Amino acid sequence: MTDTLLGLDEPPQPQAATPYRVLARKYRPQTFAELIGQDAMVTTLGNAIKRDRLAHAFLMTGVRGVGKTSTARLIAKALNCIGPDEQGGPTIDPCGVCDPCRAIAEGRHIDVIEMDAASHTGVDDVREIIDAARYAAVSARYKIYIVDEVHMLSKNAFNALLKTLEEPPAHVKFLFATTEVNKVPITVLSRCQRFDLRRITADKLAAHFAWVCGEEQVAAEPEALALIARAAEGSARDGLSILDQAIAHAGLETDGAVTAAAVREMLGLSDRGAVRDLFAAVLTGNGPHALELLRRQYDLGVDPLSVLRALLETVHGVTLAKVGTPPDPSQAAEERDARAEWAGALSFPALHRLWQLFLKGHEEVGRAALPIEAAEMALLRAIHASTLPDPGELAKQLASGTLQLSAPPAPAAPAPVAPAAPVAEFPATFEALVEALDGNSPALVARLRHGARLVDYAPPMLVLSGSRPMSADTLADLNAALKTLSGRAWRVSFADQPGTPTLIERERIAEDAAKQAILATSAVKAAFDAFPEAELESWPGQRSG
Repeated sequence: MTDTLLGLDEPPQPQAATPYRVLARKYRPQTFAELIGQDAMVTTLGNAIKRDRLAHAFLMTGVRGVGKTSTARLIAKALNCIGPDEQGGPTIDPCGVCDPCRAIAEGRHIDVIEMDAASHTGVDDVREIIDAARYAAVSARYKIYIVDEVHMLSKNAFNALLKTLEEPPAHVKFLFATTEVNKVPITVLSRCQRFDLRRITADKLAAHFAWVCGEEQVAAEPEALALIARAAEGSARDGLSILDQAIAHAGLETDGAVTAAAVREMLGLSDRGAVRDLFAAVLTGNGPHALELLRRQYDLGVDPLSVLRALLETVHGVTLAKVGTPPDPSQAAEERDARAEWAGALSFPALHRLWQLFLKGHEEVGRAALPIEAAEMALLRAIHASTLPDPGELAKQLASGTLQLSAPPAPAAPAPVAPAAPVAEFPATFEALVEALDGNSPALVARLRHGARLVDYAPPMLVLSGSRPMSADTLADLNAALKTLSGRAWRVSFADQPGTPTLIERERIAEDAAKQAILATSAVKAAFDAFPEAELESWPGQRSG
């Protein structure tokens, strides 16, 4: 009875299962050899340790997920490692089995203090560091302060840290990590040894993900790992998080294998074959087919912004192929062949023009209230421009007059009132009369061209509009010039009628008509659609001067 009450006869309780650790934590680098893509920094640190030239403060900067905090912990292990026999010194290859290495890896070492500057931003938090730094380390060789996101410290906190950071005790090391080094005061930067951690290349990330899949006993297609590596944008942590999601997303019908199609569906990426077909439709000017392909991708859940980005990547890849850069071995053979074919068919100006058009479309889709409609308009604009000649050649053709313009007929200027049949010795029209006066009285002709509105011309009678009356001097000069020209006296009068436009106004009407005729041509319209900020500076029929 007593044993039963004490629970001695009860079966043993099963131990709780170990909670799942995400891949980004499970495969955090534990040695410098596992830190990928940062060989220059590892070499520098290794030489500094071998030569006993260790700085008192290190600053790691770089984009997210490249190993800044992991590097800080590795440096802490390297400086405090004592080796399996507990007799070792600082080393670039910490053993990982001694008490300091294990305690640092587990985050429980009393002399390695990690602080998140995002939640400890004030002077009081820094004052605690300053006060504690005066005391020697409890069990380690160095007392190490790891400050993550150090740029989040306040200005006063940075100023409070300066003196200790410049002349710390011999047993203290500071390790700072930040993604925004431009926000760290120059007075702090000058007191630290700075390491700029690089983005990890896509091929190294893909190789790392393949190794992780092997450790996890998960099958994965190389193309799927390449897609994840490109989506990670140089960040190992982001890539491992995506890989974790892809493993969970893998269907049971594929025995849990990570496939490229599943990754595209998960990330909302366009199928590369669909992108090639869409790009080919743009180049051939097949608008309906291009819109159909775009809508098909949209119906499959692909973001229009992702489609424009894929087209930008394609243009960039074709341009690199045209330059002669080696092809990416991770690409499919169909992709390499298609890019090589386009590189041979497209000129550099055409590729640059497509890049600008797709880039502008990408920006418009990103801020548009109707993304798919904006993407369709961007595609149509690119299709319309794909058939255009090079802008430089178009300008040369316009300047030389070799461009054949199928322009609509220019509207005729308003005709003046039909004059009575003139006498043979008089000029037939008012325009001819003004031109005949030009040789003897250029000043008078200028005033007539700008101010005379004709009502009736029946030599030797001239009737002008009274809406713009002439001065007495101009009228006297006109009578004298007409008598000198024809040998007969003229009768110049004014009528209360609007009259025809002045000669200058007629020239401007004709000039505007010629300009509109050129702007109405299909070639020039396409040029302005492709280059909205362009201007027509000269054209046939433009007045000189």
